[in-house]
Amino acid sequence: MNLRTTQPTGRRAGTRPARGALLAALGLTAALALTGCGGSSAAAGVRAAPAGSGSAGPSAPSGSATPGSAGPSGAASSAAPGGAGPTGSAGPSPTGSPTGSTAEGPLAGRTIVVDPGHNPNNVNHTAEINQQVDVGNGHKECDTTGTSTDAGYTEADFTLDVSHRLRDLLRSLGATVILTQDGDRPYGPCVTERAAIGNDAHADAAISVHGDGGPASGSGFHVIMPAKVVAGQADTTAITEPSHRLGLLVRDDFQHATGEQFADYVADHGLDTRDDLGGLNLSKVPKVFIECGNMRNAGDAQRMTDPQWRQRAAQGTADAFAAFLSHAGATPGPTG
Repeated sequence: MNLRTTQPTGRRAGTRPARGALLAALGLTAALALTGCGGSSAAAGVRAAPAGSGSAGPSAPSGSATPGSAGPSGAASSAAPGGAGPTGSAGPSPTGSPTGSTAEGPLAGRTIVVDPGHNPNNVNHTAEINQQVDVGNGHKECDTTGTSTDAGYTEADFTLDVSHRLRDLLRSLGATVILTQDGDRPYGPCVTERAAIGNDAHADAAISVHGDGGPASGSGFHVIMPAKVVAGQADTTAITEPSHRLGLLVRDDFQHATGEQFADYVADHGLDTRDDLGGLNLSKVPKVFIECGNMRNAGDAQRMTDPQWRQRAAQGTADAFAAFLSHAGATPGPTG
């Protein structure tokens, strides 16, 4: 995802009270998670020990999903950007229908939208994705190609892999999960449609998964939350507060699971509030973005290409949704 310097939120990292009883129960349920998230040393549904910031396993090949992961891998095309087809519709509807869930679990009856940032096929449709769309308080590109590591592991492949893992973990807790795209459409969807998928599903919450393309000297992860925007089709008034609660939980649980540091080149203690992202501006349901790391940084790139690290990233995010939707740990530790 492209970097934009923003004003700090003023929030500080805090230690939330332990949610031992809840997470123990969740662990029992999530232990039934599909083995489609293969390659992980952490059992599905159980918090992994934090990974040291310099520890990473062998790199996964560019564009490859872990063997057995559910859904299409969406391998990126190796063609250079610029091969555009006719402008117009983003093509067939994305994976905008619910994928099955377990009959029981702490998240039974809940609907969560997981939005894998970008699309492996965007690289071949630059004319279409460069079309401007209305995000309420301005216009932005329909979508972008995203970034990649120096070795060529694309953000689009990374986000699909993490999103598949997150989907499987959430389904094991009983949730109905909707992916906005699964590498199964020509390009996009546009940021406007990504928001609309969550709105149309009346989702309980949503998250957009990304990897950042910041300066090579910068490292770490951060969570982006919606600012209050009332302009045009955008009105985030109702979702700002719950989205911020979700953002705090995602930040804390992601760090707990992965051991990653907060970004040292953007945001404030891992939190950023933005008013220029269509996927947040147009959302009517609580939603956040997570930039899981800086793919242009050698250390972050090494970790992000490790399937075991990606499983921990998904686990931390799933833990946050479990807490948010179970109304447990909804009041994080000190933030001021």
